[in-house]
Amino acid sequence: MAGPLASFALVVGLLTLTPGLDTALILRTAVLGRRRQAWGVVLGIQTGTLVWGTASAAGISVLLTASRLAYETLRWAGVCYLLWTGVRMLRERHPRRDGAGDGSDGSDSGDRDGDGSDDGAGGWWAGWRRGTLTNLLNPKVGVFYVAVLPPFIPAGAPHLAAGVLLTSVHVAEGLLWSAALIAFAHTLRARLRRPAVRRLLDRATGVAVLGFGAKLALGD
Repeated sequence: MAGPLASFALVVGLLTLTPGLDTALILRTAVLGRRRQAWGVVLGIQTGTLVWGTASAAGISVLLTASRLAYETLRWAGVCYLLWTGVRMLRERHPRRDGAGDGSDGSDSGDRDGDGSDDGAGGWWAGWRRGTLTNLLNPKVGVFYVAVLPPFIPAGAPHLAAGVLLTSVHVAEGLLWSAALIAFAHTLRARLRRPAVRRLLDRATGVAVLGFGAKLALGD
């Protein structure tokens, strides 16, 4: 099992490092100073990954490849969710801070928690919900696991247990990489506290999310 485990870790490690929708959501949330919500997004994404991996190992996600209707239903649900999320980001408003709003000292007029994180937009639970839905409503994640997971499960190994173990490796790598992203974003936070910069970040991430939604709609 050690050989397939190492090979799978390499494959999903490269996938984890590839910038995509997950990276955009985590960085955007963390740069805005919502550290708890950013970790909620991270854990939500990994919850979705674990569900997809377990479903694939159990043979359930094969339905996505066998049933066109199931795949299309999930795909369009994902498209609608991504477009809705992107539009919300484009329309989000950040209150000006007390003072001149010039990046000088002072606290945000929004909610801040004890660790300096702005979680006025819903906190950990809102982040977890967004991360989970973003992952689970993307049928391509399910198709990826259907295609990639089985070849790495050794012959004779308990299929479900081996699949969950391999998926856990993917989850662990995702958590490590996400921790690095959040730490990196935190170092930039002091420079990105101005409302104008936050609005620009929301616009950029919103456009990226809309782009992912359009790509999913076109089936690319």
